[in-house]
Amino acid sequence: MGNDHNCQHSRNGFTSSMGRLLCCTILTILILCGIIALILYLVYRPSKPHFAISGVAVYQLTTTSTNSTTTITTTPAATNSIISNLQFTVLSHNPNHRSSILYDHLSSYVTYRNQAITQPVSLPMLFQEKQGEVALSPVMGSFTPVPVSGDVVTGLMSDEGYGVVGLRLVIIGKLRYKSGPFRSVWYGFFVRCDVLIGLRKGCSGQVPILGAPECDVDV
Repeated sequence: MGNDHNCQHSRNGFTSSMGRLLCCTILTILILCGIIALILYLVYRPSKPHFAISGVAVYQLTTTSTNSTTTITTTPAATNSIISNLQFTVLSHNPNHRSSILYDHLSSYVTYRNQAITQPVSLPMLFQEKQGEVALSPVMGSFTPVPVSGDVVTGLMSDEGYGVVGLRLVIIGKLRYKSGPFRSVWYGFFVRCDVLIGLRKGCSGQVPILGAPECDVDV
């Protein structure tokens, strides 16, 4: 009986030791994996791309204000809109030494005083090499009027009278980084480029850019 009890006690001790050894081994592996992942993240950690506007062309930027009669109250109501045809040349720079960038689901539009004056335009998928640059030249707008507030129409007419108009180009989409064998998940990104242009009513074509346009990028 004594020998059986000692054998059972030895087996329980051996099992307990093996369990502790297995737990320690798994914990050590997890810690090493975490350290390796942290090192890889610090080495391959990508920076967000840079955007800059290098050119603007205005082929049409016309305000309209017409009176329409509603069928309910028969009270004249002003319908304000803008007809535009604009082209922006945008340069995108990848500052990363180790990561290339893939862009997808891209679209762009233009706003004036926080109101859209063009419909969103889809852009093609892009691939950007390490420290590479890509140029985009989207044409936005159409002959279809875009409804806006009366303040926007009045403001645009006033700005054209002064010869200086402030516009904002917005680009949205998704991007992912590729660093060697590693690929990130898809990230949504949002680009806002504010630009002042020299423009007077009736002018058409390439317009001067005033100052240094700034682009904010959120990823």
